[in-house]
Amino acid sequence: MSLADPRRQTSCRARHGFAALALVCLAATCGIVQAADDTARATPVDWVNAYIGTAGSGSEYGGTMPLVTTPFGMTNWTAQTRQNRVSVSSYNYADRNIQGFIGTHQAAIWMGDYGYVTLVPELDAIKYGPEARQLPFSRADEITTPYYYSVKMDADASRTIRTEMTSTDHCGYLRFVFPQKSNASILVEATRLGIKGYVQIDKDKHEVSGYNPDRMDANLGPLTLPNFKGYFVVRFKQAFAAQTVYEGVLMWPDKTHVEGTNVGAFVSFDTKESGLVEAQVGTSFISIEQARANLDAELPAWNFDATRDALKATWNRKLGVAVIEGASDDQRRIFYTGMYHALLYPKLFSEHGRYYSAFDDKVHNGTSYTAFSIWDTFRAENSLLTLFAPERIDDMVRALLQNYTEGGWMPKWPNPSYTNIMIGTHADSLVAEAINKGFKGFDYKLAYAAVYKDAMTPPDGDTTRRWFDREPYTPYEARAGLTYANKLGYIPADKVSESASSTQEEAYDDFAVAQVAKAIDNEHDYRVFLQRSRNYRNLFNPARGFMQAKNSDGSWASPEDGWTEGDQWVYLFAALHDIPGVVALLGGPQAASAKLDEHFRGGHNQHDNEPSHHYGYLYDYTGQPWKTQARVRQIANEAYSNTPTGILGNEDCGQMSAWYIFTAMGFYPLNPASAEYLIGSPLFSRVELNLPNGKHFVMSALNNSTSNIYIQSATLNGKVLDKPVLTYAQIEAGGKLDFVMGSQPSKWAEDWQLGPLAQ
Repeated sequence: MSLADPRRQTSCRARHGFAALALVCLAATCGIVQAADDTARATPVDWVNAYIGTAGSGSEYGGTMPLVTTPFGMTNWTAQTRQNRVSVSSYNYADRNIQGFIGTHQAAIWMGDYGYVTLVPELDAIKYGPEARQLPFSRADEITTPYYYSVKMDADASRTIRTEMTSTDHCGYLRFVFPQKSNASILVEATRLGIKGYVQIDKDKHEVSGYNPDRMDANLGPLTLPNFKGYFVVRFKQAFAAQTVYEGVLMWPDKTHVEGTNVGAFVSFDTKESGLVEAQVGTSFISIEQARANLDAELPAWNFDATRDALKATWNRKLGVAVIEGASDDQRRIFYTGMYHALLYPKLFSEHGRYYSAFDDKVHNGTSYTAFSIWDTFRAENSLLTLFAPERIDDMVRALLQNYTEGGWMPKWPNPSYTNIMIGTHADSLVAEAINKGFKGFDYKLAYAAVYKDAMTPPDGDTTRRWFDREPYTPYEARAGLTYANKLGYIPADKVSESASSTQEEAYDDFAVAQVAKAIDNEHDYRVFLQRSRNYRNLFNPARGFMQAKNSDGSWASPEDGWTEGDQWVYLFAALHDIPGVVALLGGPQAASAKLDEHFRGGHNQHDNEPSHHYGYLYDYTGQPWKTQARVRQIANEAYSNTPTGILGNEDCGQMSAWYIFTAMGFYPLNPASAEYLIGSPLFSRVELNLPNGKHFVMSALNNSTSNIYIQSATLNGKVLDKPVLTYAQIEAGGKLDFVMGSQPSKWAEDWQLGPLAQ
């Protein structure tokens, strides 16, 4: 997903040529990090390189941060090397100064933060602004892992401040070491310039509490949410030697609380005997009391090491779902870092059985999630979670249905409320995929009501606006131009922006809606939406051999019009649910293969953006699966690396990483709602999935190597597998998938073909 053009034209994301990063996480400081080059001793989390994706300029790079957090944690903790905003992450590998340590909720570089809180250790004079308070550091003095962060900052030529961080779902645990007998203080920044907030000091309890109501994306949705606040309680182990609240640049030493813009607190400590200061930070979107309750529940004692070790164990359990053999060190780091990135999102948004809803501005009982980057993640990220975190899927779908009940629609990109970002209603796909994979922990009839509304109800003022991306203060977009689509069978380019992309992607959404209708035995609607899912064909121009936008009078628009972060090449095969139908439009398998060859030879494959992610697998549909095997290997090698620039484009809440993980295992969910995977070429000789249901699924690739990339034969549980398809049910049942690899293309699975979607 690109932020660069407000109308989301083709994104050209440059990959920066940083030199290969030396292996990180090898410093054995205090025994915290184990040497990952010792494969026999290393645990999965030791292979995570949290720097991958953190380097680049502008917003067209990975945009990741070395976050210390739990899997799917509500609040993530990182060093703040620059002040974040929409298009700027808090941490960038190029920076050499640290401005503080932030509890952030920013899920992607092109989304804003909300309800964040920042702690800053300082010496001597009090310093407010980010540039005034920043301190230099050396990369050699920094340790980054998913469960622990440590850095030494230079206060001056002879003094350093060390900061360590670990976390729980809703809390951060920070440990500061100041020079002994120094004038040490900690700034708690509640709000920034222009943001009205609140802060309070309770000296007797060693606490600083308050709230931050900032939502950087508030202008992108229809809801004002007057009750929204990010609450915090910072609990210190050490007593305060002095304290003051501030507003702007004014200190109020006689006050214990203040409400205003740019507010915070300073607390100082007696370091005569020890420079150690410990702080536990509870966060909440419900209340200050709930932030304190989260602290009590998750950090009941002052034991940093135990908290850190527990978080390491949590990550090892989750990353240990996949055990790989035959990978190089770089591949192993890319793989487990990808798993780490993929298991961050969507983010937990409930707090021990309750949640604040950013859709009706009220507190409810239940479990909730946010940061569904659905236009990106419906393609592979959410499918990955059905394998690696199935225990979360029912709650995640229920969260989307709660959003529908409370706000009127399932969201496109909740952050944490509606944001009119990207096209389509791909939450329909998440619901259909969960149903077709057998998840039953949510109300199917409520789910159908939600997807039916997406498919049948135009947004308010549908025909009165063009619906540009990130257009501020608009009604919820849903399917922009649906009024026209219901009449014409397509969205017209002269009426609605991004019409060609929307027509095709919403055809896939109609396929997803049909699956939900089928699940509740609504045969009539199933057939109606299945037929509507063929509407992508209305944009095929046989004279040109491409999909092309149409105007409301039926005339062809310019071939350059109507695309979302792509062009006519990127969107030729956008009907994920009916690739055989597209193959037929192009003249059959041979002609479609030739078109794909031209696509790749001409440099049209944009793997830095999601609409191209399935292209390498398309040859499976054209009788040339060996070309799929070669292409996906090439993309995996060229688009990913074990370096700070090792993600080709924005990480997009785990989608870029999910593609690599699936491809490394040898299969990919081209049509996610189908619960099927297309087979590519496994990168490793062996992958064992220790599935959460207690079963084990093993993929082995005999003779696999960098040159032996072609499948010669395959068996599933000892029986010949002669089609390039694997199902979710087959994986979940446990078993063994065996490939024999070779250096030359073979005839394996070349006779497999599907017919177009039935009329």
